[in-house]
Amino acid sequence: MTQRASLDGSRKWWMLTFGMFAQMAQAILVNGVAFLIPTLQDDHGLSLARTGIVVAAPTIGVMTTLVLWGGLADRFGERRVLATGLALAAASAAGAALSPSLPWMTVLLVLGGMAAASANAASGRVVVGWFPPQRRGLAMGIRQMSLPLGIACAAMVIPPVAETYGIGWALAFPTLVCAIAAATSAFGIVDPPRPERSEAANMGLLDNPYRTSSTLWRIHASSVLLVVPQYTVWTYALVWLISERGWDATAAGILITVSQLLGAAGRISVGYWSDRVGSRLRPMRWVAATGAALMLTLAVTDGLELSVAVVVMVAASIATVAPNGLAFTAVAEIAGPFWGGRALGIQNTGQFVAASIVPPVFGAIIGAVSFPLAFGIAAAFPAAAIPVVPAEPKRESS
Repeated sequence: MTQRASLDGSRKWWMLTFGMFAQMAQAILVNGVAFLIPTLQDDHGLSLARTGIVVAAPTIGVMTTLVLWGGLADRFGERRVLATGLALAAASAAGAALSPSLPWMTVLLVLGGMAAASANAASGRVVVGWFPPQRRGLAMGIRQMSLPLGIACAAMVIPPVAETYGIGWALAFPTLVCAIAAATSAFGIVDPPRPERSEAANMGLLDNPYRTSSTLWRIHASSVLLVVPQYTVWTYALVWLISERGWDATAAGILITVSQLLGAAGRISVGYWSDRVGSRLRPMRWVAATGAALMLTLAVTDGLELSVAVVVMVAASIATVAPNGLAFTAVAEIAGPFWGGRALGIQNTGQFVAASIVPPVFGAIIGAVSFPLAFGIAAAFPAAAIPVVPAEPKRESS
């Protein structure tokens, strides 16, 4: 406790940096496999459907262990979970890189995802634990940038390496990054201070927050609803720009990249805003309303074939990702230091499941009817989330 208490104000930013790097390593491994698709098709003759199985492997692994890693973080602390999980992720990625066959590589990528899931709950807990409530929204908004940054790094490195040297060498990149993240977590991260379990029991901090209030369940439910427009735009914006708006692939890709970067900046801005107003959930409700309005506007302007629809699409892509950091921070604060890991695991599991359902369902809607109608249907989900978001957190750990 003395070592922890001795950390000065600047050191908490190091904790944020290490936590961000851990989450970036997870994103590079889990999301970077998608950049192997061209090589899988060209060198191994796989169909798009079969490459989808390989690409989905680490994501499937992540979904199966999120709550488990969260529980371990609640019990043993963040540093051990991050160091152990990322070391296992590096070992699994190395095994996939050296695998003599695609089926074994796929299995090892599932195991890598299962291990890398340790970063989802534990890295967020580090940020929430070290930053005071009045700075926590901003810090968590910065931490949420780790996903687009990780994907950007993977996009720059994995495709050219895979094309030139093969899949094995391409997978050496996430192996190396996960190994470095495991080391920085082991030697750089200090677990946030929290009461001893005996003291926490007397304070009621060990009580199950899901039994005493519906607040967490409502945040989880509203977050699942808010995933629908986010992944609708993420998945089909590129196709929409090319097939419906006549853009070439390069220009469309650049616009999508810019939208992602603006979305990352939007998460920071909304986090800072939540610090200023002293609430995570009021801004979450307002952002949900904004997302619903923008998705409906996108449906109308696209249906009328107005050129401004492209601008609305960019605005919608920013607004639909903004609530993620708010919900994540609120869940950790309300659940407390002894339930935060499991609660964040449940939060992420629900979002991952929803994210896996949205692309095929809305792809079918777009194919059967049209983009405008699909955008209009997606607008109904954030509108439905507005009354589901609870008014204020019932329990907070500072």
